Amino acid sequence: MNTPNKLTILRMFLVPVFMVLLLFNQIPYHMLFALIVFILASVTDLIDGKLARKYNQITNFGKLMDPLADKLLVTSALICFVGLGLADVWAVVIIIAREFLVTSIRLIAAGSGKVIAANIWGKIKTNSQIVAVVVVMLGGLFALPVYIGYIFVWICALFTVVSGIQYALTYREYLSAKN
Repeated sequence: MNTPNKLTILRMFLVPVFMVLLLFNQIPYHMLFALIVFILASVTDLIDGKLARKYNQITNFGKLMDPLADKLLVTSALICFVGLGLADVWAVVIIIAREFLVTSIRLIAAGSGKVIAANIWGKIKTNSQIVAVVVVMLGGLFALPVYIGYIFVWICALFTVVSGIQYALTYREYLSAKN
């Protein structure tokens, strides 16, 4: 197994660690440690992609598991935020619905032998999700008004919708009844 794939697996293992740290406020400095784990996991996503491209180590495992690991990390954070009252449930449902839509398109395309890579809107969406999660957690650390986190999650939801529409329009042939 190559290094990029190991980093993807590490990111997946960090998800439950992140959730435990975020949700169990009995742990001293739980929010700070959860933020550190989230940032570390987010950085592994950046590194694994760069390494895979630089050393030509792109694998089918990585193509499948890397986006899954990203979705697990971000959606687990957003779902936890809803439970903690730090994010609006509607914004989170919109974000998760888009993830299901684009993942479905990718799976249908893969069945036809086509790999759909992330485009600029997908990258903007991912970055906006990471920023939103970090801002919500910083808000918790520094006792900022909750509405600041809500605003960032809604901005993220907006980018997520734009990205989802772009994918749906670009790859609409995979959404037709013929597939």
